[in-house]
Amino acid sequence: MTKNWSVARVLRDRDAALYLAASSVSGFGTSALWLASGVWVKDLTGSNGLAALSVLALWVPTLLGPPLGTLADLLPRKPLLVALNLGPAALLLSVLAVDSAGRLWLLWAVLFVYGAASVVADAAESALVATAVAPELLGDFNGLRMTATEGMKLVAPLAGAGVYAAYGGPAVALLDAATFVCAAGLYACVRVREERPRPTDGHWRSRTAEGARFLWGRQGVRPLVLAGGVTMLFSGLGGPLVYAVVEGLGHSPAYTGTLYAVQGAGSVVVGLLSGPALRRLGERRFAACGIALTAGAVAAQAVASDPVALVCSAAIGAGLPCVLIAALTAVQRETPDALLGRVTATAGTLMYAPTAVGLAAGAGLVELVPYRPLLVLLAVARLAVLPLLRGGQRAASASRTQARSPSDANPA
Repeated sequence: MTKNWSVARVLRDRDAALYLAASSVSGFGTSALWLASGVWVKDLTGSNGLAALSVLALWVPTLLGPPLGTLADLLPRKPLLVALNLGPAALLLSVLAVDSAGRLWLLWAVLFVYGAASVVADAAESALVATAVAPELLGDFNGLRMTATEGMKLVAPLAGAGVYAAYGGPAVALLDAATFVCAAGLYACVRVREERPRPTDGHWRSRTAEGARFLWGRQGVRPLVLAGGVTMLFSGLGGPLVYAVVEGLGHSPAYTGTLYAVQGAGSVVVGLLSGPALRRLGERRFAACGIALTAGAVAAQAVASDPVALVCSAAIGAGLPCVLIAALTAVQRETPDALLGRVTATAGTLMYAPTAVGLAAGAGLVELVPYRPLLVLLAVARLAVLPLLRGGQRAASASRTQARSPSDANPA
């Protein structure tokens, strides 16, 4: 095993391995519930729109990332993580009462609280990981976490659909509650020394704004986060086009599942390789390579060929996470511990919220514009993000060189 490939070093670290296990277990339950809740609503109402509200209820709390992330800076993070897993586990038991369309409001309310707890938990975990994992291994850890998340997306929906088909929606809720209890136990086993959060004066709004100001003022972080947000916007725009691509290949809509599975496999692979790639290329070059790879793959999807479509899906899966992994790693390295929860949550909102805007716009565009020219246009637009990564490069390099070890100062 080469020195650069440090996955084994991360997995040998007891706390890092526990974090990854907890994230994988809770991710399994989340992915299973995500699919099953929509099917459950569809069965009870027959409405596609109401079924989509299940996904929306889980996603909306992402928009509240900055104020929610402030919690991760005001409370001890390890106990907070345990509570944020046990609380939703207990809350999910109330879903057992949903047996008709008239009680669906309870399911949506639980999913909203579930989504909000996940936002806070992600911020708290990111902050704890930054103190528990060696700085040079943060890229490896974040890549492995991406691998675990995408791996669960390949397995969990099928498992959730199977449990739902056999036992119904309440059984999926119980499965998810069990995964939360298991994750809480894993977090409780982590050995980490936390400094007691310092009491701060000021309104909640000012504390939240402090994280946003810090993020905006860091030349080593801001371009990566903005590039991640724009990349996810274009990803959302291109999402509805996959159905047009499948139609152009002459397949039924079910073939979309095959393309998504291949895309997930690409994300799993890049997650394993991201640590060495970040050390060799630096955060900006790594992000730029991922954006360029994704742009090329999106353009090539205009070719009506099954092998080309499969290769493009794998390439998109490999390229898309690069800027997200690079941005999160930069946030963890350059943010003081006292601000890390709210800065991480703010960065998450800026990167992931544009996806919904893109999905809505893409659904309209695909009806108005032929999909092949639109794919090429979106590919060119992705490449237009690259100058954003070059902007302020010298300032970022100088800042990182002064604040971190020389091995981390390798901008693109």
